[in-house]
Amino acid sequence: MQTSFTDKQLLNKDNKTSETIIRKCVHCGMCNATCPTYQVNGEELEGPRGRIYLIKDMLENKKPATKEIAKHIDSCLSCYSCMTTCPSGVNYMHLIDHGRNYVEETYKRPFLDRVFRNILSFVLPRPKVFLLMALSSKLIKPFSFLFPKFIRNALNLMPDKIPGKKLKEQKVYEVKKGKKVSRVALLTGCVQRVISPEINEATIRLLNRHNVEVVVMPDINCCGSLNHHLGKQKLAHDSFKNNIESWHDEYLQNGLDAIISNTSGCGTTLKDYGHIFKNDKDLKKKAKKISELTKDITEYLDENLKLNINLNSEKKYRIAYHSACSMQHGQKVHDQPKDLISKTGNEVLDIPEGHLCCGSAGTYNILHQKMAKSLLKNKVNNIEKISPDFISTGNIGCMTQISAGTRIPIIHTVELLDWFTGGPKPYKLNNF
Repeated sequence: MQTSFTDKQLLNKDNKTSETIIRKCVHCGMCNATCPTYQVNGEELEGPRGRIYLIKDMLENKKPATKEIAKHIDSCLSCYSCMTTCPSGVNYMHLIDHGRNYVEETYKRPFLDRVFRNILSFVLPRPKVFLLMALSSKLIKPFSFLFPKFIRNALNLMPDKIPGKKLKEQKVYEVKKGKKVSRVALLTGCVQRVISPEINEATIRLLNRHNVEVVVMPDINCCGSLNHHLGKQKLAHDSFKNNIESWHDEYLQNGLDAIISNTSGCGTTLKDYGHIFKNDKDLKKKAKKISELTKDITEYLDENLKLNINLNSEKKYRIAYHSACSMQHGQKVHDQPKDLISKTGNEVLDIPEGHLCCGSAGTYNILHQKMAKSLLKNKVNNIEKISPDFISTGNIGCMTQISAGTRIPIIHTVELLDWFTGGPKPYKLNNF
């Protein structure tokens, strides 16, 4: 795609990066064929190619974002399916991130929109604040009929039950039996640690059982993704910098073989720290190292450990594996989780049109409820076609979204692997 940035504009490093990305686009439109929002709306500006035109026009002409432009940029899920499809290697992820930041800088949103986005930005990355909000929502839900539909739908995404924690919170979870073979840091997440602590506990048990020491840095809450995708660059970068410094200090002082993410959306962002700070002379080397160390839990298990799987279970299950967009498109981790599940002796089922998003996408299912519900309906229909016993996935957002549309139980892949290597049966499967 031809561009017309001035030499002065290209002195801006973000513009230079985006210009390089835009020039790779050849207008072929293959991205639209796998874009969830384009599939639903069929509008050019609701697909990656159309959004690229909008971002190009804004940046080249220094145009402030309008309501219409903000609508189309905001409606992107950042599922990155277009990047898997694109034959020209257009890095849409970095371009849409720049577009979001530009929209946030140049467009004044309506008052209620600003308020709600600011609430999400403040609450979700802070586990203690989010826990208070989650507990409060249980009291409010019986009276939800008094609220507007938008608020009712948002309340329905809040969990009815907050599971109790079974592991004591501490910085280091040491190997209790056998010789330590590795030492890793675990990102426990902000929302996940509140509504599904069993995922982190299963991860720690599984790694400890296979002689891996686990470190949980007490000063790390959020990976920064939520604010990053809301276009709140400064808040996101504050989280990024804190995490980079904390993990890098631990890496230098005590050694880390990997940084483990068990939430694929977080892992995609962690792996991008190196790019985000590539022009920061103080942080670029540290950020690059953190990105290099980051592994999804299934990626790490597949590459580094031979799991001690119990194959003597009397019952075998039909398991639908939902490959989260951030996993298959963002991190290119797709076969490893399925291979690990297959090793448990259970049957892994591919979901039809599994490349399409479920509609979760961080805060998307809160801010864009109509589109999110449409995508959820499609996803659930495709899952129910194959009649699984339960669903497995690697992202808390997808778990929350899909469970809102079906009674088929859904668990994290690491819970399944923990169960089949000597851990407890996931409580969501108690009826099996």
